[in-house]
Amino acid sequence: MAEEFRSFDGLRQAVAGTTFDRPPAIVCNAHVTGLSVARALSVHDVPVIAIDRNGKGVAPYSDAVDFAGQVTYPLDDRDGFREDVEALAGELEHEPVAFPCMDEWVHAFAGTEPEGVRLPFAGRETIDAVLNKESLYEKAEELGVPYPETYRMADTAPETALENLSFPFVVKPALKREFEEAVGTNVIEVADEEEFLDVVAMAEDAGINVMAQEKVDIATGRDCSLASYVPQEADPVTFVGNARVRYPQEFGTSCLVRQADQPEIEERALSILEETGYYGISESEFVYDQSREEYVLLDINTRPWKWISLPVQAGADLPGAAYAEAVGEEFDVGETHDAMWVYLADYLKLLANDAAFSDVLDEREWRALFSGEFEELDDLTTGVYRPSDVGPSYRLLKTEFGTSEYYCSC
Repeated sequence: MAEEFRSFDGLRQAVAGTTFDRPPAIVCNAHVTGLSVARALSVHDVPVIAIDRNGKGVAPYSDAVDFAGQVTYPLDDRDGFREDVEALAGELEHEPVAFPCMDEWVHAFAGTEPEGVRLPFAGRETIDAVLNKESLYEKAEELGVPYPETYRMADTAPETALENLSFPFVVKPALKREFEEAVGTNVIEVADEEEFLDVVAMAEDAGINVMAQEKVDIATGRDCSLASYVPQEADPVTFVGNARVRYPQEFGTSCLVRQADQPEIEERALSILEETGYYGISESEFVYDQSREEYVLLDINTRPWKWISLPVQAGADLPGAAYAEAVGEEFDVGETHDAMWVYLADYLKLLANDAAFSDVLDEREWRALFSGEFEELDDLTTGVYRPSDVGPSYRLLKTEFGTSEYYCSC
């Protein structure tokens, strides 16, 4: 476990005084997703350096993390971020492998390409084409992959969207992270023309491209995503997960996910990834549209995401595969099996606050969670809570119920 969350100078001095027998992984941001990546890599004895803009995330307090510390936040100063990462890499005997776990960190690594750092994912142009929903939906249109009815405000008059969409509908950014920084969310539901025009005007003032999109008639509990690692050569490592439970239920983040048998999801997602030329870890998100009676594409995240420990638990070790290819090691990809992931912090909130929600965990699963037995099982894992690695749970407790705050869309 990292002894402390260090200043940048302290982090640089600490790694300079340490000899690693193999390339370390640089994991950022250092919260729930970063923790899952660190834990997956530590199974393979990969040294992990967690970096972030502050020490309020949960990952630095895990036994899976060797060192943790601050670097310049790329949304504040991208050149400063590059300089910090290059200086950090310069203190290491082996070139580290970067695992950015939020969009701004992905853009920072892909956009600055720090010297001395291995990037196990496609370059900036490819990533931009996938993360930008405007170009993503254009590609989906070409390939016949269904997606919600959408109007780009960059080249469409608001009146056109108003004529074709029924209220309520949603306004989404082409690139969600900059929108999140500006308004605190990545989607806004509008109930009337005035609300819609206000959001469009706000986005225009901020220089952010947005889209008006139908509010899909989503079948709650049927959302599916392809979790994948697409190598530069060889077959992809894949796993389809069903976000059975979200918090909040309709537009919230996943808090219970299970394996799903939906081969069309894998086929459609891989067709887009192949067409764009993207390689690396990604999550391709689909929701089931009850009106169309089919799955529609919402988004592709070109990075690890909140429940990435589920495919790892089920046999699709995406971080392990990405690291192995980056450093030129062999990696054995086995068969996947059924498994379930739960993020207890949100799941317990849902049980406590939503009278309409019914518990989907059975007694065996609860007993395994309470006792810690789940850590010995191959079909159940969690987002943060693990009795064998309690530091992250304590940090999350302070964040959830104390005065410490940490923003992360995961």
